[in-house]
Amino acid sequence: MTKTDDLPSPRSILAAGIEMHAQVIAACLPALEEPFAKVVEICESKLKAGGKMVFFGNGGSAADAQHIATELTIRFTVDRPAIAALALTTDTSALTACANDLGFDQIFARQVEALVRENDAVIGISTSGRSANVLAGLREAKKLGAATIGLTGGTGGDMPSLCDAVLCAPSKVTARIQEIHILLGHLLCETLEKRMGYVTV
Repeated sequence: MTKTDDLPSPRSILAAGIEMHAQVIAACLPALEEPFAKVVEICESKLKAGGKMVFFGNGGSAADAQHIATELTIRFTVDRPAIAALALTTDTSALTACANDLGFDQIFARQVEALVRENDAVIGISTSGRSANVLAGLREAKKLGAATIGLTGGTGGDMPSLCDAVLCAPSKVTARIQEIHILLGHLLCETLEKRMGYVTV
């Protein structure tokens, strides 16, 4: 049995995690400034044209999809008109029917086919950039003429070839990538609220 004294202390784990997070944060501005501006431009243009933002991903990325969509439709920093957004990760009947009848790889593509139009912005979230069902959803959105955006990390996987803009967290560690994704989601919500004229300060 391992002795307690031989185990890493909670403080050492906390300190190492915070240090790694800080290093990734420091790399974000130079890596993401230009693609973030492009993502904002795409989303703002689609929303002002009467479109919507559509999010999807697996696991923790599914939670991020729901989180960001909710901040937009309900409220982020101020009470204001709703911003049209939805997550394709919440309808258990659609997800299970598609997984059972068409295959798990099609759970997002099928919903994109049904719900997305060319004036929408579709945001696929995958830490590796290689999630087959996320890539299939982006391909379907591209086929329909919608704008496609990727949230990923590392090298970006297969997302760059499918997306009009990619936000690639500068890390290869899944946890750090996910932390950057929710930060970027919050900053996107804040920027859109201000760019849409709902926040004046």
